[in-house]
Amino acid sequence: MSDQLIIFDTTLRDGEQSPGASMTRDEKLRIARQLERLKVDVIEAGFAASSNGDFEAVQLVANNIKDSTVCSLARANDRDISRAAQALKGARRARIHTFIATSALHMEKKLRMTPDEVYAQAQLAVRFARNLVSDVEFSPEDGYRSDPDFLCRVIEAVIKEGAGTINVPDTVGYAIPELYGEFIRSLRERIPNSDKAIWSVHCHNDLGMAVANSLAGVKIGGARQVECTINGLGERAGNCSLEEVVMAVKTRRDYFGLDMGIDTRHILAASRMVSQTTGFVVQPNKAVVGANAFAHASGIHQDGVLKARDTYEIMRAEDVGWSANKIVLGKLSGRNAFKQRLLELGVQLDSETEINAAFARFKELADRKSEIFDEDILALVSDESVSQAQEQFAFVSLSQHSETGERPQAAIVFTAAGREVSAKSEGNGPVDASLKAIESHVKSGAEMVLYSVNAISGSTESQGEVTVRLQNSGRVVNGTGADPDIVVASAKAYLSALNKLQSKADRVAAQG
Repeated sequence: MSDQLIIFDTTLRDGEQSPGASMTRDEKLRIARQLERLKVDVIEAGFAASSNGDFEAVQLVANNIKDSTVCSLARANDRDISRAAQALKGARRARIHTFIATSALHMEKKLRMTPDEVYAQAQLAVRFARNLVSDVEFSPEDGYRSDPDFLCRVIEAVIKEGAGTINVPDTVGYAIPELYGEFIRSLRERIPNSDKAIWSVHCHNDLGMAVANSLAGVKIGGARQVECTINGLGERAGNCSLEEVVMAVKTRRDYFGLDMGIDTRHILAASRMVSQTTGFVVQPNKAVVGANAFAHASGIHQDGVLKARDTYEIMRAEDVGWSANKIVLGKLSGRNAFKQRLLELGVQLDSETEINAAFARFKELADRKSEIFDEDILALVSDESVSQAQEQFAFVSLSQHSETGERPQAAIVFTAAGREVSAKSEGNGPVDASLKAIESHVKSGAEMVLYSVNAISGSTESQGEVTVRLQNSGRVVNGTGADPDIVVASAKAYLSALNKLQSKADRVAAQG
């Protein structure tokens, strides 16, 4: 077996299946470029056949990413596979990842196909894909709950047809580490041509064991590819966390004995970019990328770290991108310094017009906030990308009055379809009044299912980043907004979510 571990990132596909986490094409490209900077081996850019929007996003990533393999998911049928191949035409290295369910439950209840029909369909799909691209991956969906005899039969057949990677997913997060590792090892030992393919693991976190299961699949089962997402983003309880599995393998190389091509110094920037793009805030005690990951409150711990870092730290904070010097720019900083800092943060704006617009927003923020942190810059650029993508609503101005003993009031001005409108309302607080003022004009009828506030940096002068999640007619969207005034940030986030509700982009959630 190879001693190289392949990191397959599916933030842009499986991660995007989190309710409200869907991204625009430009957001996907920005994250893909950061993943390339991180030196991820394979980037699963989307599910090209699911919608025209996803096709265009996969195509955009394929045309711009040069150092990583770009992959598209496809169901085991000719239409999906052809669509994936078409989207990947511009990729320097392309992979089609095709899948079909193999568990008895899924075959009977979902596919309504017999095992023999599934077996034949898997063969035909891989054969067809292999004629379009040289790199084909096959996944038996719900593989861990599939009958091992049937699974061996299917996998042996698709390897014969040219599948170079075999992924055995724990689609519903049912696995236990030791049992999952043994399951992978048993399959590899029983299938005669198992050595002709790289084995991969794809684990969900429903029982909180996605990382542990993935590592067991590697150590016990002999898998040499891990499928994961930044921040563990993903449907339901999420996926295997890229940063955790990478740092586990790197920190415990004495145990795993594996090498990776990942440049871990860019992990934190990727984490922040995904968090600020999707609105899914990283919990403070999250391993590796949480705000408290390298913080020490106990006096005993602090004393130990001051004397020797390795008394309580098994990783160096700077190895994953944390920096002791967080203040980077101020209001006297020039355009070139701002542009250089964007590059250092892994942000690539495509035109001088975008750079100038972002710099203007930076100068506006610097006039209101004396110290500008990396987090502020990332939020500013993310906010700019959202505003550029807006089709219907845009924030203009807001005033509000709040006094003890009186009901708060807010008056807001925003544009609707290019026309400036004003609205007023009362509420239980200034935020409630502001959002009710917007809704009094828009009349979206949407239900707010999440309102979250996160301080971007660590002082009362910090920008506030607000996430609003709205649900309407079965659609769930996230909107984010950032501003030193938390009421303004809330209004921006609400308008951002309304814009996503207005979008008619069709989305079909894949499984895997």
